[in-house]
Amino acid sequence: MLEGKALLDRARALSNRPEDQIARACGYVGPSGRVLRKSFYRALVLAKGYALPVQAEAGGSSGGRGRQAEFRTRVHGNGNLLIGHAYTRLLGLEPGQTFRIDLHPETGAIWLTRLEDGEAGENGDGTGDSSAGDSD
Repeated sequence: MLEGKALLDRARALSNRPEDQIARACGYVGPSGRVLRKSFYRALVLAKGYALPVQAEAGGSSGGRGRQAEFRTRVHGNGNLLIGHAYTRLLGLEPGQTFRIDLHPETGAIWLTRLEDGEAGENGDGTGDSSAGDSD
């Protein structure tokens, strides 16, 4: 990735081309081949001699860390309650793991109890509730 005077010279030489082509020619391409526009524009601003705010570089609101978990959710219109990838990753949960859901009406808490492979229950839905069809 070009920086400083080399970046400015290359960008000027290619100024008649689309922005994506200029960024690619200056080396601002990620491992997947995607153009890193924000990095390219940031480098251009720095090369022009403008100081960027310290807060933005130190992980402020535009710090590049992406969306952060808010630890809040809401019930969707269809009645579903979604627990997103950020939270399951923090808990170390893996696809295919099964859990028993315990509801505590007094506190409104939902507890997930991890089940072992053979504990998924007779009905195979992962709830461990084998009495779903009993009418005793």
